[in-house]
Amino acid sequence: MSYVIDRRLNGKNKSTVNRQRFLRRYRDHIKKAVEEAVSRRSITDMEHGEQISIPGRDIDEPVLHHGRGGRQTIVHPGNKEFTAGDRVPRPSGGGGGGAGGKASNTGEGMDDFVFQITQEEFLDFMFEDLELPNLIKRHLTGADSFKTVRAGISNEGNPSRINIIRTLRSAHARRIALSGSSRARLKQALAELERLKREEPDNFGDIQEIEAEISKLRARINRVPFLDTFDLKYNLLVKQPNPTSKAVMFCLMDVSGSMTQATKDIAKRFFILLYLFLKRNYEKIDVVFIRHHTSAKEVDEEEFFYSRETGGTIVSSALKLMQEIMAERYPINEWNIYAAQASDGDNWNDDSPICRDILMKQIMPFVQYFTYVEITPREHQALWYEYEQVRESFEHTFAQQQLVSSADIYPVFRELFQRRLTV
Repeated sequence: MSYVIDRRLNGKNKSTVNRQRFLRRYRDHIKKAVEEAVSRRSITDMEHGEQISIPGRDIDEPVLHHGRGGRQTIVHPGNKEFTAGDRVPRPSGGGGGGAGGKASNTGEGMDDFVFQITQEEFLDFMFEDLELPNLIKRHLTGADSFKTVRAGISNEGNPSRINIIRTLRSAHARRIALSGSSRARLKQALAELERLKREEPDNFGDIQEIEAEISKLRARINRVPFLDTFDLKYNLLVKQPNPTSKAVMFCLMDVSGSMTQATKDIAKRFFILLYLFLKRNYEKIDVVFIRHHTSAKEVDEEEFFYSRETGGTIVSSALKLMQEIMAERYPINEWNIYAAQASDGDNWNDDSPICRDILMKQIMPFVQYFTYVEITPREHQALWYEYEQVRESFEHTFAQQQLVSSADIYPVFRELFQRRLTV
C-alpha cells in the first residue's frame, strides 16, 4: 500500500489557485470593469484595487437532474387569457440586478455577485497586452538578475541536496575497489575448502588452515565501511546570470505659457501612467525627465510633475538636450532608446522645421520608438504637420496622437503601446 503525505504549509495564500482560475473565467467582465474604472478615476489612483460586479445570471452553473422516467400522460388545463404562440410578459419587479427596482409582491431574481480585485490584479488587467514596441536585446547585463540552475555533481554541499543514487553508486564502487582482491582470494579459498572436504576429508591440518584464512579474509572485507564521507555526492546548484534588456525612456513635457493648467494636468497624468507602466513591466530601464519652454532642463520626477516654472515655447531645445544626453550617457549599441513628448503643439513657427530636422537626422535613426501626444481641443498646430513628415519617413518607429480631455488618456495610451505582432 502506498501513502501520500502532503507536507505543504497552509499559508495565507492557499486559495490563490482557485482565485486565479476565477479571474481567468470572468476576465471579460473584469477587463470591462477595469476600463470603465480607468475612464472615471484619476491616473494617480491607478494603484488601487477595484470592486467588480458580475450579473448573477453569468455565474449560474449548469445542473443535471434525474428525470422521472417512464412514459407519462399529462392533461394541462386551458385558460382564457393565452392561446398557442402568445408571449408571456416578464413579471415586474424583483428581477435580476439586485438594486434600483420598485417593490413588488411578484417575480424573483438574484443579486449581482460583487467582489474586490487587488492592486496587483487591477494593474495586470490594466496593462494587459501592452509593451514597449521594437524592444531588442542590444546589450545583455546580468549584474542584478540571476537564476539557479543545475551544474552537475559536487563532493561538498548541503545535506538537503544529497544525491542518493550517485552516493550509493560511489560507495559500491569504493567497496569493490578496496575489497576486490580479498573477495577473489575468498572465492578461491571457499572452492579449495569444498574440494578438500570432498576429496581429502581426513586432511584436518589443511582444512583448518584454509578455514582460518577464510575467516581472516571475511574480517578484512567486513572492515570496509558500507558508506564513507568520501562517497557522499551532492547536486550542485549555481547562480547563472539572467540577461535583461537595457532601455531608457525620455519624457519630454512642454511647460510653456501656452500650456494651461488643465493641459498640463492631462500631460502629467499621461506621463504618470507611462512611468507606472514602465516601472511595472521592465526591471532594467532608466527614465529621463525633460521640461522645456524657451530652454530645456533635465529634472527629477518631483520637479517634472510639480514645478511651476514657465515661459515661451521653443520645442527644439528639448530635442537638442535629449540628443546630447543620448550621446553622453546612452550609447546606441548598448541601449534601447524610447521617447514620449507631450505638448499643446504651440511653437515658434521658425522652430518647427528645426524640430523636424533634429528628429529625422539626429534622433529617429537611433531610437526604437518615439511618441508625440498633442493636447489640444482645437485644430492642429504647425508642429503636428512637421511631425507628420517624420511619421511618413519612420512609419514603424514614430507615432502621434491627439488628446482632447482626460478621458482620452487611457485609450490613446493603449493605442500607442499596443502589443504588435512580430513579423
